[in-house]
Amino acid sequence: MLNGARVGVVVPAYNEEGQIGTVLSQIPDFVDTIIVVDDASRDRTVEAAGEHQKRMNGRLVILQHDRNKGVGAAITTGYKKAVEQGLDVVAIMAGDAQMDPRDLRDLVAPVTEKRVEYTKGNRLFTQEGWSLIPRYRFFGNLILSFLTKVASGYWHIADSQTGYTAISLSALRRLNLDRLYPRYGFPNDILVKLNVIGARVIDVPITPLYKVGERSGIRVWRVMPVMVWLLIKGFCYRMFQKYIVQSLHPLVLFYTMGALLLPPGLLLGIYLVVYRFTTGDISPSSALLSAFLLISGLQLWLFGMLFDYLDNARLR
Repeated sequence: MLNGARVGVVVPAYNEEGQIGTVLSQIPDFVDTIIVVDDASRDRTVEAAGEHQKRMNGRLVILQHDRNKGVGAAITTGYKKAVEQGLDVVAIMAGDAQMDPRDLRDLVAPVTEKRVEYTKGNRLFTQEGWSLIPRYRFFGNLILSFLTKVASGYWHIADSQTGYTAISLSALRRLNLDRLYPRYGFPNDILVKLNVIGARVIDVPITPLYKVGERSGIRVWRVMPVMVWLLIKGFCYRMFQKYIVQSLHPLVLFYTMGALLLPPGLLLGIYLVVYRFTTGDISPSSALLSAFLLISGLQLWLFGMLFDYLDNARLR
């Protein structure tokens, strides 16, 4: 226990035979329950985890998927088990040993103290993040983090892709766990859903661990289109649920009008530039129309973002 709260750790694992033992052996003693969720691994991940069963003194629970469902689905399975057991706070520690167990107390404490419902590790607070995270993943993370700010409404949250998090039992009970995204975009999707239920979220500085024997199958530029589409859907879902169903907030009008004006203005501008360099002069009225659409659409979007930022400041 920590600060009088029962603490659980969910360990999603897929083909982590070589790393799962390291993760389990380093989980701090204040953790009451450890839930390993094997996502239909093809190696000995389950057996390797089972070798720690006796040493854990009944703290270890091992669950298995009958087929590979994705890391998000594995986390969701762990969450459901945690809710079933009534754990007050549930943290996520991946089975690849890339999450420093020394950061777990700092990550869990704000939730046990009931200051927030969700904490999210941030590898970018210190220069260590820049020096340790591979460059292509760092820049991909920056792009996705900005898009996640827009989609989720948590403008103060930076490192969107880290999965080192902790969540309260009350937040888990308010979320529809069956609607959470099952694969790589899970950290982004859950932020959208947490915003809709009004959960308070903060960043917690953590230390990234790399070259500890992990094997990453993620290709940033391959998953980027999928992630962008997921965030667009998440943004639309949040706008509808939070600012139409719940409150009828005028920022929806700013976003809507901006979305109607900005794309045609951009397309018209591109067409006029191509026409100017391939055919000849363009009419001043066409140029003015393009400028009007672009400027008006951009201003409307910026106003929408500002209202969204101010409305969500209370969730810090």
